[in-house]
Amino acid sequence: MLLAIDCGNSEFKLGLFEAERLVADWRLTTRPDQTADELGALLRQLFELRGVDLAAVDGVVIASVVPSFNRALIEASQTYLKQEPLMVGPGIKTGVRVRIENPKEVGADRIANSLAAFRRYGGPVVVIDIGTALTYDAVSAEGDYLGGAIAPGLTMAMDALVKQTARLSLVELTAPPSVIVGTTVTAIQSGLMWGLAGAIEGMVSRFRAELGERTRVVATGGHAQLMASLTEVIEEADPLLTLEGLRLIWAQNQER
Repeated sequence: MLLAIDCGNSEFKLGLFEAERLVADWRLTTRPDQTADELGALLRQLFELRGVDLAAVDGVVIASVVPSFNRALIEASQTYLKQEPLMVGPGIKTGVRVRIENPKEVGADRIANSLAAFRRYGGPVVVIDIGTALTYDAVSAEGDYLGGAIAPGLTMAMDALVKQTARLSLVELTAPPSVIVGTTVTAIQSGLMWGLAGAIEGMVSRFRAELGERTRVVATGGHAQLMASLTEVIEEADPLLTLEGLRLIWAQNQER
């Protein structure tokens, strides 16, 4: 079995694959100070709850945007799973031609997203990863990575709003029924939720102007389904897309 790990700034996702089938997945809070032993104990507990033995894992693939967490992830894989993990990065075969000036700048998760989206939905396609940050990635009709855009995500925007003001506080991330509202709490929710929906619609329009009107739009990340419910420009919400991309990258590197 293959364990795929997608480590983001706020949370990390685990996916357990049996051949091409995802048999279990977990979403956990990223704690860069967590030790390899703590991760190992956590993995054992999660696997036991699903009735899976750690010894069943014969491969590990990792995409991480948190360098300070990488050592613990690698050591946990080596010690508790007895596997040398495949760290997705420069020099790893991905099957994605990166058509930008410095390919090393592109995060491993964005390449995994692009690969999985192209395989599942074809191209051209725009992948919107809605997490701590909001990323847009453009994939051509041939499956090439063309570049994209980065903006603050929902939680980042809310945190900035609260930290930079004296009388505003954290709110539940839910959309009010209308844009025009009458309380401070719903006003923050309206600005965050409907504001982000409008930003996504505007960016998709601009991406399609460059890629073509038939460009597909796929959202992934922790807030993918939430935002897909607020705008029709998101055609597919696929929260576990990155894990599928990591599986595909792993498979390609086993063929070497």
